[in-house]
Amino acid sequence: MAQDVAQDMIRIGVVLGSTRPGRVGAQVAEWVHGIAARRADAAFTLVDLAAFRLPHFDQPVPPALGGTVGPEAQEWARTVGGLDGFVFVIPEYNHQLPGVMKDALDFVFAEWSDKAAGIVGYGVAGGTGSAAQLRQMCGPLGLADVPPQVGLHLALDFEDFRVFTPRESSARALDGLLDRVVEWTGALAAVRAGRAARVA
Repeated sequence: MAQDVAQDMIRIGVVLGSTRPGRVGAQVAEWVHGIAARRADAAFTLVDLAAFRLPHFDQPVPPALGGTVGPEAQEWARTVGGLDGFVFVIPEYNHQLPGVMKDALDFVFAEWSDKAAGIVGYGVAGGTGSAAQLRQMCGPLGLADVPPQVGLHLALDFEDFRVFTPRESSARALDGLLDRVVEWTGALAAVRAGRAARVA
């Protein structure tokens, strides 16, 4: 994560939610991060789940009760805890959320609270199935998922289903999504500060 951002600047992670070999998601996440990084109202960091090598969820005590053990899980918890908001870049497998993304959500609990989340989905149907599942999970974790959503279609935003060539309409949709994530992340800052003060 960048160390030279201003203390008061909000930090938003662009989370790549696929670890599959040959994934096209890396192209999508880099596009999202590249556009987001031009903004002056937040600091954006690309977070690749593949870099954390999380096992299948294996915590003996649920993270909601304070149980996050193991070096990979603790590094993941620190990363999530150090961010103020998120843009999830997720594929859909069989019209559903990837298991690795569900695992990543489960490994931490308090670190998600009172933060905003936006969703960029991609797939044959634009990632709508996985996005809907992710929205169901956001509420119980305390994540405020913004209404705008970006849906990238393999037949429309990719050349030969492999090379990412986003439409202009997709870029406009991303700008709108980022606007809302930044706005909501900033609006929730007081809530996060109040919670931190109560815990201290």
